[in-house]
Amino acid sequence: MKEIVIRRAVPQDCAAMLDLIKELAEYEKALHEVTLTLEQFTEDGFGKHPVWGAFVAELHGKIVGISLYYDRYSTWKGRRLYLEDLVVTETMRGKQIGKKLFDATLEHGKSNQYSGMVFQVLNWNEAAINFYKKYSPKFDDEWLNVSIEFN
Repeated sequence: MKEIVIRRAVPQDCAAMLDLIKELAEYEKALHEVTLTLEQFTEDGFGKHPVWGAFVAELHGKIVGISLYYDRYSTWKGRRLYLEDLVVTETMRGKQIGKKLFDATLEHGKSNQYSGMVFQVLNWNEAAINFYKKYSPKFDDEWLNVSIEFN
């Protein structure tokens, strides 16, 4: 789709981005897990100390996809880019938008001297797994995901 524009996110994109994040959460049957407010999301990306960056895919002025990433550090590998979310709205999937976003994120990592990019994919999400396989990634079944909540 030639009309698709891939660009860096700006603060005005945050509401549409958060809508896509909620769409992803709903797809993953975990919408109830999204507790982030628009204000916090915007502050975290564009405030005094931003912790995330993103690319958006725009079609005729409407955001139809996002790639949200942040810095990670490995004591073995150095600076790594962590891809938190790659989301394309359901009606626009299959049109190479995810590929364009993913490629932009990879290029960002390479051009900024990161040692690589890491991310997670749900083991039941065959469409996403098959998409990522095109990039010859290393799937790791050795490590467990762990999180601790600070409520």
